[in-house]
Amino acid sequence: MQIRQRLSNQFIFIVFIILLLFSIAIYILSANYRKTIFYERIESKAQNVANLLLEVDEIDAGLLRKIENANPITLPNENIIIFNYLNDTLFSSPDNVALQIDQTLIDNIRLEGEIKFNQGEYENIGFLFTSRYDRFVVIAGAIDVFGKQRLLYLRNVLIIAFSTFLIVLIFVGNLYARQALRPISNVIKQVKNISASSMNLRLNEGNSNDEIAQLSSTFNQMLHRLETAFSIQKNFIANASHEMRTPLTSITGQLEVLLLQNRSTEEYKKTIISVLEDIKLMNRTSDRLLMLAQASSEVTLSTLLPVRIDDIIWKARSELLKYNPEYNSIVVLDESLDATQMVIAGNEILLTTAVVNLMENSCKYSENKEAHLELKPLQNKIQLLFTDSGIGIIKSDLKNLTQPFYRGKNIGNRKGHGIGLSIVESIIKIHSGEMTITSELGKGTQIKVLLPLAIN
Repeated sequence: MQIRQRLSNQFIFIVFIILLLFSIAIYILSANYRKTIFYERIESKAQNVANLLLEVDEIDAGLLRKIENANPITLPNENIIIFNYLNDTLFSSPDNVALQIDQTLIDNIRLEGEIKFNQGEYENIGFLFTSRYDRFVVIAGAIDVFGKQRLLYLRNVLIIAFSTFLIVLIFVGNLYARQALRPISNVIKQVKNISASSMNLRLNEGNSNDEIAQLSSTFNQMLHRLETAFSIQKNFIANASHEMRTPLTSITGQLEVLLLQNRSTEEYKKTIISVLEDIKLMNRTSDRLLMLAQASSEVTLSTLLPVRIDDIIWKARSELLKYNPEYNSIVVLDESLDATQMVIAGNEILLTTAVVNLMENSCKYSENKEAHLELKPLQNKIQLLFTDSGIGIIKSDLKNLTQPFYRGKNIGNRKGHGIGLSIVESIIKIHSGEMTITSELGKGTQIKVLLPLAIN
């Protein structure tokens, strides 16, 4: 069953129960009110009859009966009986009363003071009447023809109104469910238009803060993550193909030339060394591409553990010098730093990769192949300041430096892939850090990295 139909049924059922209980309550209250008014009328009539008979000396039972027979406001099938202290009948109207009165009933009225009881269609009341002479028992009864007719009419009106309202309720319930779920239907229509080739589309979140808007917002966030994942996958394949093509072409060309004719041992050795260099380049490129993919994902968020940033720096420095003996990296630690100010929540492998890349960039573009790193505390963060005295960066290139495979226009023939800063930026974002780059042509570049301490 669809949610719309279920919601409509629930709405109809709830309103149906409320309306049914309301109708029953009206009927019961009206029935009780009819009975109360009827007993008040018949008791008042019996009180008047008893007053005339027992308090007015000029009126006896015969005259009173004639008066009652001529009374135009007598209740339908009215019966009034008055008993003395010996339980003898002093008065009855009419002569042949329809009520069945026994000694036990009269005694109970004397004990309780007032009793209401039914006999067939008759509704009766018995009560004590105290006069100046004695205490008498008065029993009166009648059939409330008009009251019951009005109650029957009310019942029919309620049934007709209830049935009519129920029909209207079914229509209104379906309309209500359709209107209530229209935003969800709109979301479904929008979702159906989104495919793998149109991941850039987003759901309309509207201007409200209701649950539908929250659902659309959550779905848009999921779409953004999916789009990012698809983009990373697509870029990774494209980048990998681009970066692998050059060394593979070089290897293929060298081997094909080598096979054209017999070569000397020295030529074979030279070609093998060249091919080996290309293979190493491919390995390094593939490692960086994998690191770029890892740093661009959110998987590494679960691996952030307390690490000392100074240990990361020394490890990165050793790794840099291992692969590039001609490079030099000078590390300066601020004197105010203590052990707690150097602990951050991070992934050791990713952070080491980031520091190696930043050191390598500084050395690569410096005339003296030297990088300068200063480490100092800054409020609840630790600041890493990488400085070089290299060629600097053109101002128009600064905004694109962190794009994968983007390289500055003034780098000349320096080797590189344009992946390093892209990897660094992704790693810094994973660690909730910040990276800013400032540069001046001919004087050098400064890269500032801020990382939150583990206490945060």
